[in-house]
Amino acid sequence: MDIIPIQCQIEEPIQVVHEELMDNDGGEEVGVEEVGVEERGDQRDLLESHNENSSHNQSYTSPNGTRYWLPNVDDDLKPVVGRIYPTWEDAETMYKLYADKAGFDTRLSTIKRHKGVITNRYILCNRAGIYRGKDIDTLIKKSPRSINYKVTDCQARVRLKAVKGTPSFQLYEFVESHNHGLVADENKDLTRSYRQLDFSDHEFIHKARLVSIGATRAYRIQSALKGGHHMVRGTKVEYTNSSRIVKAFIGDKDAQMVLNTMNGRMKNLHNYYFVYVAVKGELRSLFWADDVAKCNYSAFGDILAFDATYKTNMYGMIFVPFTGVDHHKKCVTFGAGLLHNETIESYKWLLESFLEAHGNKQPTLVLSDQDPAMKQAISIVLTKSVHRLCMWHIMDKLRLKVSKERLKNEELRRSIHKLVWNVFIDPPTFERKWVALMTKFKLNDHDWLKQMYDIREQWVPGYFRDIPMCCLMKTTSRCESSNASFKVNSSPSNTLVQFMLCFELSMGTQREKQRVLQNKTITTTPRYRLNTPIEQHAGYVYTRDIFFKVQKEMIKSATSCMIGIPEVVDDTKVYLIHHKDKRSGFVGRFKVSINLIDTTVSCSCMLYTRIGYLCRHVFSVFRMENIDKIPDHYISKHWDTYALPNSVYSIENRIGVDNNEKSRIRIEVVDDVQKCLGRLRDQNERLNAFVTKIKELNKEIFEEFPHNPNHRNQKAMIEELLQQSQPEQVCITAPKGIKNKGSGKRRLIGAREKAKKKKRLCSYCGKYANHDIRNCPKKKEEEAENQNETDDESSFEEHDGGSE
Repeated sequence: MDIIPIQCQIEEPIQVVHEELMDNDGGEEVGVEEVGVEERGDQRDLLESHNENSSHNQSYTSPNGTRYWLPNVDDDLKPVVGRIYPTWEDAETMYKLYADKAGFDTRLSTIKRHKGVITNRYILCNRAGIYRGKDIDTLIKKSPRSINYKVTDCQARVRLKAVKGTPSFQLYEFVESHNHGLVADENKDLTRSYRQLDFSDHEFIHKARLVSIGATRAYRIQSALKGGHHMVRGTKVEYTNSSRIVKAFIGDKDAQMVLNTMNGRMKNLHNYYFVYVAVKGELRSLFWADDVAKCNYSAFGDILAFDATYKTNMYGMIFVPFTGVDHHKKCVTFGAGLLHNETIESYKWLLESFLEAHGNKQPTLVLSDQDPAMKQAISIVLTKSVHRLCMWHIMDKLRLKVSKERLKNEELRRSIHKLVWNVFIDPPTFERKWVALMTKFKLNDHDWLKQMYDIREQWVPGYFRDIPMCCLMKTTSRCESSNASFKVNSSPSNTLVQFMLCFELSMGTQREKQRVLQNKTITTTPRYRLNTPIEQHAGYVYTRDIFFKVQKEMIKSATSCMIGIPEVVDDTKVYLIHHKDKRSGFVGRFKVSINLIDTTVSCSCMLYTRIGYLCRHVFSVFRMENIDKIPDHYISKHWDTYALPNSVYSIENRIGVDNNEKSRIRIEVVDDVQKCLGRLRDQNERLNAFVTKIKELNKEIFEEFPHNPNHRNQKAMIEELLQQSQPEQVCITAPKGIKNKGSGKRRLIGAREKAKKKKRLCSYCGKYANHDIRNCPKKKEEEAENQNETDDESSFEEHDGGSE
């Protein structure tokens, strides 16, 4: 766009509004004056002589003592009175460019209309206007920081009028001088125009939040990445406002946006499942599972654990993920739900939804804590599954339920743990030893221990030894570990939309680990230590993590097992294996039976039943019988290298991957530029040439697209960030007022936790207590007393002054 140097209206006076200043003698305020052409020329000469070293702006003082500032800007950038601009955006861009060079911010002001058609528009200096806030004395009492304000009644502006019948605007007035100082070049990053964030900044803040990095930390990270705060667009305030804008955009449409997204996935994604419950237009419960979760459950759903997790969203809804163990011995999620409360009905609905999503296939074993509602729901819905309670939760209560004096007896504590954690003893043996133990330590009448003994078949490992894969999970620690990984990304202040994005990012991390381990298993060869055919066969059929477990059993079969002469009964050989250990010596005798016709084998240790791969006792028999391959019927599908179809690892099924074409292109461009900069970092000449080309391209793009689309259409920007549109109508709202045992801001602290809390020395009162100098009760009391004395003295002085 050609900009003509200012030539019009030279003969007319230019109106300049002076800053209202008091002279040294407390004189009257200076008002508005008209500055003519000759006076203006004299002022310019004065400016040139007075500010020869100032390259940015020039100040001068009028004859009556009022001070003005004129921007030192090239004439070809100044607004031209009489110039016609094709569109309003062109005029706005022109003045903003001029303001940027001059060192001030702009804002839109008056819009005049005639019969609904715009006739006039003004653009002002952002310090225009008069302060109309509270009395300064009131503000000082409230906070000294509250008395700052920017407006100075500056009259710098441009006025434009619409050209009738066209979208064009003509500039008919330009006030150049300001009654305040202008921003220096080194401080331009603090101006409003420079603080406006680009889409990439909003995207960085949004994605940082998905990994539980707040706006302030995101700002610090950006300043470190870009080499200083002055290189970052915006300040902490703008970064915080960006998060607030996203939340405001979501608002009361939160639940509706989540449901709309899931409805879209039900239509567009293969085998996606979700269901929800709403009461009087309020979301109460929600469950979802995608195709990958279903594939994982089909392969590894024999053992299932689930536990409630709190503080993942701002509404206090309880998050309940369903967790299992995959063929790499890593946590895998089969689906997840959000509940309004923890009643039997809520858990019953959740379990029924889970079964419906997975074709009514029930797990062999279900693991949970002692939540009574959860226990009853499991017994009602999962009728074909064995319910097991978490051993850790029960044994962790031992220190609370049994007196400290008795627990100080190391033999008692060691004996109880050794007995209940033993996976080899059968139920009759456990019961006999338990009774003997209680009698020995005189605990037969202990109420809690009697209660735990009455439900022993729900948590003691010996009662589950016949259930396949029963030792895969004995506690909910894996479930809690999986839940903790979700909380790494999520935050109690998240909306449901943000929570779902965090969940998907966590799931993407989980599945990425699975993909990496699968690739490692397929593309690498483990180190064989025995170099036997059966070891190499195990390296082929098992995933890497399980192979190392099996390899250990094979090595122990050669070093720790002594095998005797077998007994032959029909087609079956029965071996007696003497198991020894380097540290503890003799472990026990185990009986192994093998049928040489169909290669069926069984061992009294029941490792294959408990964990899904053969034990050292069986491998020692295989060695005696020269069996070089693990029989197919003893290769558990749970540990098979190819337990999952290859489609699970495809890019289309990776949650948390941004498949948006525009996002992908932007990432590729940034990546290419960074690669080039990396190659040229030591080539100064080529680096300068590369930067010159980038700047030329940047200039070309900004000339073609001078307007920032973010400022014109903030809604579209946020929709792109969230990857979902704002619903036209809201039928379902998020729940309110949820109060559950783990969703409140404050929690109950148990006696053991209080006892373990380390006391510290308070430097004020000199006592060891659960406080320090900041919240010392003695300090607060003395401060309150001092304040009362001060108030009394002040009231006395006021009374005394009044009497005078």
